[in-house]
Amino acid sequence: MEKSFAREVLEWVIVIAISALLAFCLDKFIIVNAKIPSASMEPTIMTGDRLIGNRLAYINEDPKRGDVVIFLYPDNEKEYFIKRVIGLPGETVEIRDGKVYINGSEEPLDESAYIAATPLGNFGPFNVPEGAYFMMGDNRNNSMDSRYWNQPYVYKDKILGRAWARYFPHPKTVK
Repeated sequence: MEKSFAREVLEWVIVIAISALLAFCLDKFIIVNAKIPSASMEPTIMTGDRLIGNRLAYINEDPKRGDVVIFLYPDNEKEYFIKRVIGLPGETVEIRDGKVYINGSEEPLDESAYIAATPLGNFGPFNVPEGAYFMMGDNRNNSMDSRYWNQPYVYKDKILGRAWARYFPHPKTVK
């Protein structure tokens, strides 16, 4: 009976160790977990939401304008930030009367799908370096983003993943 009890305990220890190892590998190489601390991405993502990002999303492709990404904050790389990609490498981004213009275009970006409140302000121009991106929150009037950072650009190697799904409090795909 003692051997059977010891064997049972050993089996549980092995199962728990394998589960912990799988969870660690999944979190470090496949997904990134993030909690939304502020209203900067509302109404797309709400304060307190918890997200899963896909770490493999940009292995064979580059981030696209409009992607919501999780990255290391350029002014303090110990923090994760979540914003929308607005400016791509080599582009010039300018915000006039709250509207985003790329490369001197006379037509602003169409952001009606994710901007709820009318943005305010004039910023830039920002010349996005090669290999870097210009990020903005969807709640433009309440977002600390590339417009305000000391280091306004996020380099591709600092992007941890593309936001994929909200798992708490109400599961939903992030777009």
